[in-house]
Amino acid sequence: MLIRSWNLFHGNTVPPQKQAFLEDMVRLASEDDPDVLCLQEVPAASLGEFTTGDLAARPKVGSAQLGNWITDLNHGLLRSAVAGQGNAIQVSPRLRVLSHHRLTLNPLRFRAAQAKQLGLDLGARLAWAKERRIVQALRLADASGRTYLVANTHTTSGCAAPAEAELLRAAWFATSTAQAGDVVVLAGDFNLPPSSPALRALSSAEWGFSAPGPHIDHIVVRGAEVSELRVWPEERRALDGRLLSDHAPVELDLR
Repeated sequence: MLIRSWNLFHGNTVPPQKQAFLEDMVRLASEDDPDVLCLQEVPAASLGEFTTGDLAARPKVGSAQLGNWITDLNHGLLRSAVAGQGNAIQVSPRLRVLSHHRLTLNPLRFRAAQAKQLGLDLGARLAWAKERRIVQALRLADASGRTYLVANTHTTSGCAAPAEAELLRAAWFATSTAQAGDVVVLAGDFNLPPSSPALRALSSAEWGFSAPGPHIDHIVVRGAEVSELRVWPEERRALDGRLLSDHAPVELDLR
């Protein structure tokens, strides 16, 4: 089973341009028919185009479609400023969706408790509250009857402590939502390097997840053997001389 994850950067290139390339990105990421495709930074208006799409940051202009029209004026400048964004999962017809779950990672009470424990100053607390972050999950079954809980997340950027707290919360959500015998997959833009305490904890015997990737985008798995995480080279995500997204897709195989 091939699991792939990609932060789509709202459809932007590097460097960002006026035009967006979201459809090209999704087509590229889907063309070899991965079993599960986890996506982050998906514009709110596009979330309904996938097996499941969950809103994280709400549009700031009343509706996702209006936000999309405004952003079309200059995607590179506006990005997600008014359009909102979320996470999405695309699932192959080879798999059957059993259930869908979602959790907000940084609600007020959680932020307040963690900020006090971590000793965050006012600036860090305000930055953490700026954008809602979520983890979404699908419970899946293959033709043999084997079951999987695939969770897709995008943690807060710019400060490691909130991202650490959110990642452990997402891992708790995934493992507690999974049922006995499920393979648990946690994928997404963690905004943390592999040396982070949270990722080291997840790959310990206590949590039992596989090793993280080399950068900040990861797929970690519990309950199945996996291949080494592969990071796409730049030439694989290039389109007519443009580099799609500021993140590279990452993928692995469940064995």
